[in-house]
Amino acid sequence: MAFTFHRIPVGIDNCYLLRGEQTVLVDGGAPGGFPDFERGLQALGIDPAEIKLILLTHAHADHIAALAQMKTLTGAPVAVHRNERAWAESGNPPLPPGVNLYGKIMIGLAKRLYRPDIEPVKVERAFGDEGFSLAEYGIPGQVIFTPGHSPGSASILLDSGEVFVGDTAMNAWFLRLTPGLPILAEDMEKVIESWQTLIAQGAKTIYPAHGKAFPVEVIRREIAGRFKV
Repeated sequence: MAFTFHRIPVGIDNCYLLRGEQTVLVDGGAPGGFPDFERGLQALGIDPAEIKLILLTHAHADHIAALAQMKTLTGAPVAVHRNERAWAESGNPPLPPGVNLYGKIMIGLAKRLYRPDIEPVKVERAFGDEGFSLAEYGIPGQVIFTPGHSPGSASILLDSGEVFVGDTAMNAWFLRLTPGLPILAEDMEKVIESWQTLIAQGAKTIYPAHGKAFPVEVIRREIAGRFKV
């Protein structure tokens, strides 16, 4: 079959279905989002059993909250970078630090108020910094290690330039009023290095976990602005 992809909003997150010879689901959804996922599959007319891999961009709480239910529904194995395997398997990931004042306030409140109950999930594929090709699924793209937002963040870059980045970029009103770099990250210098890698490898259109797609030129300009004297 010809390759296609679809966005499914799952709570405050986007999940993405990459459909080649087999189907790969990107990310495990936000708290309370599983019914959204089921409705999304039904609207697309996709049998859950078609999904052969659940690939996490990272394992923060809002990306794994519906993961156990998704895994039960689909029977698909889970893949995440080895740096965050323990987060998914414990169901107890940390919160990322805030980068700017708003981000710091948000995380300060989250530490008091945000306590989702996350079911631990076994990870079958803990990949390393080298990433891996999606050719085995008939998908024209690769998984690239892009740390910075978290120690195991990864992005899926298609040969045609679409890139699914998790929280390595953001475009949702409750995080940023305009699209751009994350306001939550463990290491912004690594975020920028990761973006330089993605751009050098042909990234053109960014599909974030929060918000709608936007062109990579937005990130180019923001990075350039950070280094102006």
